[in-house]
Amino acid sequence: MKHKPGKKIKVNRIPERGFYDSETINKIIDEALYCHISFIQDGHPFIIPTIHARINEHLVFHGAKASRLLKQISSGEEIAVSVTILDGLVLARSVFHHSMNYRSVVIFGKGKLIENKNEKLNALEAITNHIIPGRWDDARKPNEKELNATSVVSLKIDEASAKIRSGPPKDEEEDYDLPVWAGVLPFSKKFEQPNADPKLKSGILLPDYVNKLIKSKL
Repeated sequence: MKHKPGKKIKVNRIPERGFYDSETINKIIDEALYCHISFIQDGHPFIIPTIHARINEHLVFHGAKASRLLKQISSGEEIAVSVTILDGLVLARSVFHHSMNYRSVVIFGKGKLIENKNEKLNALEAITNHIIPGRWDDARKPNEKELNATSVVSLKIDEASAKIRSGPPKDEEEDYDLPVWAGVLPFSKKFEQPNADPKLKSGILLPDYVNKLIKSKL
């Protein structure tokens, strides 16, 4: 699927960095651990970070029933979502051309409250496994009290675009002779060794899926 680059999502600044295909967009969404959601409420702009997960062409979010963010998403009003992954610092010979290598996505869509219990559990499973793959099958599932205290909302990805910068700096031709180091400082995030809960019962080993996550690169 390819999103039609309408006015809201079209990449105008350096358009060759823009991507509108679902494969590129979904890959960035799935790799990012969290997103930022923007909306207007009572005439004031807000932006709030939160955990997300993708189920096909929808994003799902969860939180307390009193959450202003979730109430806004489920109101049916259009909201904007952004995710960004930093891949490196770009050091040019001139300060003007310094930059970052990144992958980002901007999404517009309308949300709704998920009320069906099975759909709600499926969304919570997706969110849990988005952060720590395999955790849902290992940990205790939400009980009725916890489910009733939690709102889960779904946002259809109506419009989306990705923007990606990669590669070395692009200096002015006359600056390439300057005695200044230039290049890219690659950036990645990794989990450190875990700190066990002081109340952890003896004999419980670190799960394989956590070890796998520690060895992986974010």
